[in-house]
Amino acid sequence: MAEIKNHEFAGFIRRQGTPYRITLVYGPDRGLVSERAAQVASKTGIDLKDDFAVLRLEASDLNGDPGRLADEFGAISLFGGDRLVWVKNAGNDRGLVEAVSAVAGVDPGGSHLLIEAGDLKKGAGLRKTVESAKTALAIPCYADDARGIQALIDEELGNAGLTIQGDARQRLGQLLGGDRLASRGELRKLALYCDGTGTVTDTDVIEAIGDVAALSVDDAVEAVFSGDVTRLEAALERILASKTSVYLVLRGCLVQLEQLDSLRSLVENHARQPVQVMSEKGRGIHFRRKPIVERALRHWTLKAINSEMQRLAQAVLETRKRPQLEASIARQALLRTCLLSR
Repeated sequence: MAEIKNHEFAGFIRRQGTPYRITLVYGPDRGLVSERAAQVASKTGIDLKDDFAVLRLEASDLNGDPGRLADEFGAISLFGGDRLVWVKNAGNDRGLVEAVSAVAGVDPGGSHLLIEAGDLKKGAGLRKTVESAKTALAIPCYADDARGIQALIDEELGNAGLTIQGDARQRLGQLLGGDRLASRGELRKLALYCDGTGTVTDTDVIEAIGDVAALSVDDAVEAVFSGDVTRLEAALERILASKTSVYLVLRGCLVQLEQLDSLRSLVENHARQPVQVMSEKGRGIHFRRKPIVERALRHWTLKAINSEMQRLAQAVLETRKRPQLEASIARQALLRTCLLSR
């Protein structure tokens, strides 16, 4: 069985050339599939700009004509040298599986076959055929984990001569992932935005690639329960500038107060320490917000929590009655809660 693990690809691609004439690159991260397939193609030593040496096909081009793959794979480059047949958007179609099975058992001569496919489950025909062939290699591509995302951040920002602050790195870790090419594109956009500054800050991340409205709402809620008036004002300005309803911040604060109410009841009614409560019940709270929640848990009493929930709910009602004053009503209510948090 010729297959490398997701994390083994970096070591594999650093080697000189490739001993495999048939390569299947597959997985749910289509951006990563495309990126790795391009890297494998470059390892064949074939000029990828030479249309006589490289034949690019869609898997659908082979429908109804499975013999075409064998013909193309066995063809000789017009001007001599190795030849690459590059098939994209492959699935587990029976015709393609049979065609790959047929060419896997013949002498490829100077030809290479590269196949890009989507997510193939273990035991899928195409994947099984490639993995069992002596001259073939299967390369899985799964979404970047936290370690992979951090490595990608270091690679792209390092190439641009930029360093990154800790809080900015944390936020980037939350925003990236899922699709390698999309993540790389966002990082290059960020690098261009910060060109010449030397350092990437949290504000740079928000302004360059973040969902400004969503991130600002989170920042506003965190500012309220941190007692940070300056940060709250800045977050509210971004929200208003993005034409987002300030109601979202009121709702976010109400949700946070409901959570505090549940946690604080364990402190007041069951004699638990805040640290113990956070350890037992705070696993679902994002690590960035945990210190804020724990601090609030120490200072907010059940009576104060319930009183503030009623006041914020009344503020929500007022914004519905007088929508033209929504921003002013919400700002006053949030500032009061913020000052209480101090």
